[in-house]
Amino acid sequence: MSDEEKEPRTPRGRTRLGLGALCGLLAGGASLAVAELVAVAVRPQAGPVVAVGGAAIDRTPVAVKDWAIRTFGTADKLVLQLGILAVLALFAVVLGLLATRHRRTGAAGVLLFGAVGAAAATGRPDSTGPTDALPSVLGAVAGAVLLHFLAGRLPAPPRRAPHAQDEGWDRRRFVVAATAAAAASAGTGVLGRVLTGADGREAAASRKNIDLPPPGSRAPAVPRRAQVRVAGVSPFITPTGDFYRVDTALVVPKVDATSWRLRIHGKGVTRERTLTFDDLLARELVERDITLTCVSNEVGGPYVGNARWIGARLDDLLKECGVRPPSAGGPADQLVARSVDGMTIGSPVEDVMDGRDAMLAVGMNGRPLPFEHGFPVRMLVPGLYGYVSACKWIEDIELTTFDAYDAYWVKRDWAREAPVKTQSRIDTPKPFARPKTGTVMVAGVAWAQHRGIDKVEVRVDDGPWREAVLAAEDSRDTWRQWSYAWQAAKGGRTLTVRATDRAGETQTEKRTRTVPDGASGWHSVVVTVE
Repeated sequence: MSDEEKEPRTPRGRTRLGLGALCGLLAGGASLAVAELVAVAVRPQAGPVVAVGGAAIDRTPVAVKDWAIRTFGTADKLVLQLGILAVLALFAVVLGLLATRHRRTGAAGVLLFGAVGAAAATGRPDSTGPTDALPSVLGAVAGAVLLHFLAGRLPAPPRRAPHAQDEGWDRRRFVVAATAAAAASAGTGVLGRVLTGADGREAAASRKNIDLPPPGSRAPAVPRRAQVRVAGVSPFITPTGDFYRVDTALVVPKVDATSWRLRIHGKGVTRERTLTFDDLLARELVERDITLTCVSNEVGGPYVGNARWIGARLDDLLKECGVRPPSAGGPADQLVARSVDGMTIGSPVEDVMDGRDAMLAVGMNGRPLPFEHGFPVRMLVPGLYGYVSACKWIEDIELTTFDAYDAYWVKRDWAREAPVKTQSRIDTPKPFARPKTGTVMVAGVAWAQHRGIDKVEVRVDDGPWREAVLAAEDSRDTWRQWSYAWQAAKGGRTLTVRATDRAGETQTEKRTRTVPDGASGWHSVVVTVE
């Protein structure tokens, strides 16, 4: 081999740009890895992806949020995280390309993104202070240093002669440096995941060690005929794994029950209290079947479920703290529940204390709450949509007024008070089904929590309303199943359902979107009878 053949050749312009893009991606990966490792020492929610994702959720228009929930369901948060990572990767490539000619400018761009992450982390409702900026800042510094270093080992810009040689570029040295950077980033990222998992394992161990005491007031047995015997209808008790989850938490909080605390304070609280998890378990617990509904549930949507909950009565606890409802002269008309992730949910004090089974729940379907559903403690109030009643991972209760404070969703144009609307849904037949002529069982569920369902009617096309057969009622706080034996004739048909609650209110035909206080309208499915 001749001396000329041993000499390294300068890569063409495209190859050099490709190396620059690689430098940007390596710097971006290192930045995220270091940030996530530092977040272990600060708190996981301060990591840049979670912080920026949370800030994005806070600033996303309601219509876009509804679209994301309808389109992606419970995977909406994963889609958002992947989107954030894709955007970060794109900008990392751009900064890498910039650094091929302007190393300092490229590195400064990495620092700028670190500043964005720091601002997002410290601006979150659950921020604990300036230390939340550390993951983004230190990660950005690491990324900027690495980009500056790697860009300095790139070949010089190509000369005018397309095949000119550059004896100053050492390909092997660059490959070693890039490989070492990738390996170090991967190792840092794995270490961060392992340490984060260790914290989660402590919380999981605290959950595993819980033996829920038998409730002092048990839920009545579910009536034998509460479940209609029609294939395709939702089970009366929703399995825990199938229960809907709609919240803003990009990372599910893993709270250790042994260190959990709940503070109760505010207007009209004459005896402020701080409770531990053991304090709650020592109280007389109640067990109730309660149907929960998300305000983001469209007509006929899936975000409703029925479970058996165990918890401590909230009204008793508030009374022990000296709280009186407004009807009894209490100064507070709003109860603001705060979650460990900074979420605030405002509930009417009058509803919480009117005798319904509002509770601080610790169990779901016979087991301690899953982390996804609020372990160790969540709040729920029958008859109210979740955004004004069902605070997960609760850690603070403040008594105040609606005039003095707007909770998270109210600031985003949702109603301050939101009782669940009377609704019904056709579970079977499914839309665009092709049943055979003859008897076709139409069936589904209806709900009007804390009022109860009195009647369900079904209509075929524009024909008369026919009353469906109601299954046995468990309680007025649970949904109720129904069925209708339809004598189906050939052709395309539209099936429509409506319900009437115990207050005499029939579900309205008028279609409204979920904002500001829940969707309304009749649910219909189109089928073709063969």
